[in-house]
Parts: sequence; C-alpha cells; structure tokens
Amino acid sequence: MQRIVFLFACMGLAVPASLPLVGQPLAPRSIRFQGAPEYADEELMAAAGLKPGAAMTVDELNADVKRLLDTGLFEKLSYNLEGPVLTVSLTPSSQLLPVRLENLPLTPGKELDAKLHDRLPLYHGKVPVAGGLLEQVRLALEAMLAAQGIKAAIAAVPYTDQAPRKVTAMSFTITSPQVQIGEIEVDPASQPLDAKAKILLGKITGEAYGTQDSPGLIETTLNNYYIDQGYMDAHARATQQGAPVVTPETLRMPFIVSFDLGRLYRINGVHLAQDMVVTQAEFDRQSNIHPGDIADGERVRQNWAYLSRQYHNRGYIRAGIHVVPAFDRTQGTVSFDVSAEPGPQYKMGALTIENVSDQLRGAIMAAWKMPPGAVFNEGAILGFFATHAVNPALERVFATVDIKYTLHPDDEARTVDVDIRLERKQ
Repeated sequence: MQRIVFLFACMGLAVPASLPLVGQPLAPRSIRFQGAPEYADEELMAAAGLKPGAAMTVDELNADVKRLLDTGLFEKLSYNLEGPVLTVSLTPSSQLLPVRLENLPLTPGKELDAKLHDRLPLYHGKVPVAGGLLEQVRLALEAMLAAQGIKAAIAAVPYTDQAPRKVTAMSFTITSPQVQIGEIEVDPASQPLDAKAKILLGKITGEAYGTQDSPGLIETTLNNYYIDQGYMDAHARATQQGAPVVTPETLRMPFIVSFDLGRLYRINGVHLAQDMVVTQAEFDRQSNIHPGDIADGERVRQNWAYLSRQYHNRGYIRAGIHVVPAFDRTQGTVSFDVSAEPGPQYKMGALTIENVSDQLRGAIMAAWKMPPGAVFNEGAILGFFATHAVNPALERVFATVDIKYTLHPDDEARTVDVDIRLERKQ
C-alpha cells in the first residue's frame, strides 16, 4: 500500500527520507481534515483546490495543501496519504482577530459576516494578523464598496484596546477618500429640536466619521445640551441612514436622529454628607441654584466645582466629589446626595515662575504667602494675584499680564510643585 507523509510548518517543509518519484500520479478518493473542527471539510477542500478522485502529482498536492497554510489561519499543517485516503492535520493559529470597521459605510455584524463568508468560505468572523485571508477580506470589503459606487482604498492594521493594552481586533480603515459625517436630519416622528441644538448638529457635520463612534458623538451632543436645560431624561438615537454622498475628495455619511425630550426637572434639594469640609449652611449660602429652580446643568456643575475647590484649598487635591441624583418622575424633581473622599493632604512644594525678569521673579517670591511645607491651598494662588492695595508695584504688573499656573503633585512625597507663567495680554 502506498503511504506518503508530508509536514508543512511556518519554518518550512520537512521532507521524509523516502519520496515517490516526481510526477507519480496520485488520486485520493477520500479527503479528510482533522484538528480544525470549526471548518467544514468542503470549505477546506474548496480553499485548497482539492477534489476527491482528481488526479494530481506530489508537487501539485503539496501546492494545494500549502494554500491552507498560506491563509494565515493555521500554524502547522501536515498530511498523510495512505492508499486512497488523504488525511490533512491542521493546527489553528492562536492569533485570530475579529474584524473592526473604523469608517466603512457598512454595518458590522452577522449579516456582513455572512456576506464575507459567502465570498470567502474560510472566513468565520475572524482574520489572521497576516496571510492570505487577511488580504482577501480587505479586497472583499473594497469590492463591496465598489458595488455601491464607492472607490476606496482600505488599510488593515491591528487594533489595540487601551484598557487591557493589547491587540483585540483587526481594524479596517478607508484611507482615501476622506470619510466624514454628512447631513443630520431629525426623524419627523420625533420632537423637533430648538435652534441651538440644530446649530450644534451643524457643527458636527464634516467631522471625521467613525463606524463605532459617530452615532455616540451625535447622541451625546444632543443629550448633554438638553440635560443642561433641565431635561434630564433626554434621549437621542442616531442612525446612519441613506446612501453615502460621494465626491472625488470625500465620502459623507448621512444620519437620521430620533429624539425624546422627556420632562423638565426642577431642583428639590442638595444634601451634603455631614463629614464634608463645607457645612450645609455654607453650601446653601454660596449656591446659585435653589429648590424650585430648573435643574440647569451648568449651574448644578458649578456647585460640585465649588465643593472640589474647598478640598483643594485645604490640601486635599486628590479629593473626589460623589454626586448621587434621585429622581421623582411623578413630580418632575431631582435631589442630589453629595459626599466626598478627601484622600491624603498635600503640602506646598517648589515654586517656579517663568517668562519674567530675575528682578520681577524675586519680587514675586518675596511676596509669596505659601512657603514650602505649608498645607497646600490652591485658592491662595488665585488670591495672591487678585490682591489689591497690598503691593502696588506687583498689582500694576499683574494688571498687564495673563497668569497661568500648573500644578505638579508628587503622590509619594505628598507635595505640590507650582509652575506660574506670566504672558503679556494681547
């Protein structure tokens, strides 16, 4: 009985000591695959160009089987021809990645995967980091766009997820033409948008389009705008809809937005935890938003910024302010429970003053009120430059410049270095 064994691997071809004569005809009546149950035998035979009962030489068999290795889907491949039975053993690659569409006017998901599978039977939702199948998928995507009248160049590069800091997908991106967000229309069945909201959407038109990100950008822009008006249940839904608008330079993706404004909320109250550095009475005196007022997002956030400053002014520059809203949707009111995690207390570190003469630097250093080792107080920085009638010479200088400062916390030493830069007003 004739028995031929070959082993293919990424490093080359291992050849047995005894080989059939070159040109010796082979005609395996049965072809079986093992080691890769995800792929049907018919898919693997089609990709390799193998047909049961077809006559071939050893060289032709080698070339056919090697096509599977060249796809990049398999790390190793060997075959055993024993009599009429050809058995191909496969070791799948450990580096197969799902497809991620960055800016293609195609909808990712099962339907697209099915279309790619119809064109490329060995495509099962993932591609290798290199190899023939990766290139075939790239070309297939270009062909799908061409069928829509879109002539585009697509690049494939590994996508690195920043959270785990590892490659998690293969990213396909149109490199030309430029892909942009197109016109954004409002669903006629939705509530109409006011003039300012329409202006905000107009500013988004022309921004770079992202398959993953653009719907969220449109939705977040609208939601944030209306939440700041007190419509805290506002909900937008953006969907890419309609044919892309194609020009030689750009590809613009039109969107339609459905929108539910929800009801207008008013403030019911803000309640501070008892252990905060600010008392409830102190907070209430400074607050510019009170029970019964519309829950204006900007003014609400000013309260949390005030609380954060009070901790910074006491050296707790890593303090976290935690706000938990409670909605009464029947009455249309919202109240906030506020607490804080102060973290460690920091001391003043080094002071650096830039873009000034040595004489002016010396004068500022001499007047500075927060020496190294003192409890850090961010408010003291602002107060120093806002002081009047204390040092007239410095006051005259400060009136002619813009003052910028940068904080450099040292979490190990628990100190804060301060860099101050004076720039002449334009």
